[in-house]
Amino acid sequence: MTAKHEIKEFIEKQNKLRTLRFITCGSVDDGKSTLLGRLLYEAQLIFDDQIDNLLKDSKKLGTQGGEIDFALLVDGLAAEREQGITIDVAYRFFTTEKRKFIVADSPGHEQYTRNMVTAASGADLAIILIDARKGVLEQTKRHSFIANLVGIRNIIVAVNKMDLVSHSKDVFTSIISTYKKEVAESLSFDKINFVPVSALLGENITKKSKKLSWANSKPIMELLEDAEVEKEESTTFNLPVQYVSRPNLDFRGFCGSVASGKACIGDQLIVASSNQNATINDIYIGDKKVESCGPNDSITITLDREIDISRGDILSDATSELENSNLFNANIIWFDSSKSLKDRNYLFKIGTKTINGKVIKYKNKIDINSYMKVNSDGLSMNEIGECEVLLDESICFMSYKKVRSLGSFIIIDRNTNLTIGAGVINHPLRRSENIVWEKTDIDLNSRVRLIGRRPKVLWFTGLSGSGKSTISNLVERKLFEDGVLTYILDGDNLRHGLNRDLGFKEGDRIENLRRAGEVAKILHDAGVFVLASFISPFLSDRKIVRSLFHEDDFVEIYIKCDLETLMSRDPKKLYKKALEGDIPNFTGISSPYEEPKNPEILIDTSGIEPNEAVNQILSYLEKK
Repeated sequence: MTAKHEIKEFIEKQNKLRTLRFITCGSVDDGKSTLLGRLLYEAQLIFDDQIDNLLKDSKKLGTQGGEIDFALLVDGLAAEREQGITIDVAYRFFTTEKRKFIVADSPGHEQYTRNMVTAASGADLAIILIDARKGVLEQTKRHSFIANLVGIRNIIVAVNKMDLVSHSKDVFTSIISTYKKEVAESLSFDKINFVPVSALLGENITKKSKKLSWANSKPIMELLEDAEVEKEESTTFNLPVQYVSRPNLDFRGFCGSVASGKACIGDQLIVASSNQNATINDIYIGDKKVESCGPNDSITITLDREIDISRGDILSDATSELENSNLFNANIIWFDSSKSLKDRNYLFKIGTKTINGKVIKYKNKIDINSYMKVNSDGLSMNEIGECEVLLDESICFMSYKKVRSLGSFIIIDRNTNLTIGAGVINHPLRRSENIVWEKTDIDLNSRVRLIGRRPKVLWFTGLSGSGKSTISNLVERKLFEDGVLTYILDGDNLRHGLNRDLGFKEGDRIENLRRAGEVAKILHDAGVFVLASFISPFLSDRKIVRSLFHEDDFVEIYIKCDLETLMSRDPKKLYKKALEGDIPNFTGISSPYEEPKNPEILIDTSGIEPNEAVNQILSYLEKK
């Protein structure tokens, strides 16, 4: 047999092997990276030059006796090697005679929980490591819960560093008992294998250890090779469209990764959002035309007729189980150091679509030590909770249990564009289908024709005592004298009625502004010229209010004033009391005020009289 035929035969054999994606997780310094390094080493999957380099690096880091530090095989970042911890997710690909593997080494430190979630979301199996000296820790419980939450049903609990507890059967048995009682009984894993190991010494990694012969378990590698992973995912074909390819006028292809199911040339597909249908003409994987495609294939398809399809749409077969709603129940893991807040607007990226939305209800959060559900008004960093999410428009999705990629999402901060959370969709909330926007015959344009002018919203923002209310009153008087129908929305006045149930914590301030914006919107639609006077300290909340209106109808007026002048105008000595710590959450002192970046009008009242400020505002309105 020629070398060419041998290579061809080898490739064909490799292609027939099943692939297992697995993750290693657990607490800091439980030995996850060492376990993976030892797996690769024992399976003879490391080249000689790699071993030489590992020996050199191990000596530099102070490893005794010329031993290899196996963690260096997967801890690739300089910061990881310096600190001796895993920070980022390290992916490794290897193959044995029986199987192909894709493994993700995830961080153990609580600070990097987001990276562990990323790794677990694509895994079929998890190896949960436990340090035999420490037993079951909080991070062990957190990672087990997250693995279960993202759909992993098969796990291996590896009790590591058994050499440091004299290979004690009693220690191992005690840890197993604790894990079963405090973790496994509360979660829904289908299969759990418990294995005592020493990753550093290679015991029970690829071969059974004589020192651990009392354990009734297979070595780690054997369990991985024999692992059966059954998925409950949908068999219906679903293709989220990521890109519409138009290299020339004669070709229009729809590109994406197949989320579930199979499709062949000649199959009829439906655009889930519009129910338009067409038949598959061609299927391409890369530049190669194929007859069919399946899950995870990156494809381009062409259809027999032109229909409206764009990025974010989903092409499905006729038996699709897709849901269509803008309101759903979900589990969320929060990554950000700032607490999540009810009714704050975030961006939700679901599949290939990004939509504005918010959490409208926190049903509970998980006490990670007991797995009990406790009441919650928001989530702090690394907390997990059950929530209700409302999006600005309906989307097509499936529950996460049926199709992971169609039932998962990330949450993005609108200002920083950072990922601050991730979630999985449990089910739609049907009541959203019964709530529709009732269209009326008379709209804003009709009222504009009636009254002869287009109303505006003047949004006065600034610190307490800067002169917002004084100036807005004077502006209203001038407008009223000119025959303009006006109404002042004042923050203090609303807190006597509509917002009397709200306090001054960050979440209450956000809800206060949301309600004020909605009231301003109703008045504006009625043709009323609205003058809204609110401290409104946060950029993101002012941005949300602005988004309710046409860009020409909203005028942000920043009434600026320095602290010294504010204190001199303060008969109640509120600023003085706030500086002394007697008033909590006081904007400008103990609570932040984020200055407008590009207000339509900026007035510094430290150096001008109110009437001069009024003239500046009226002059701006006349020009507009």
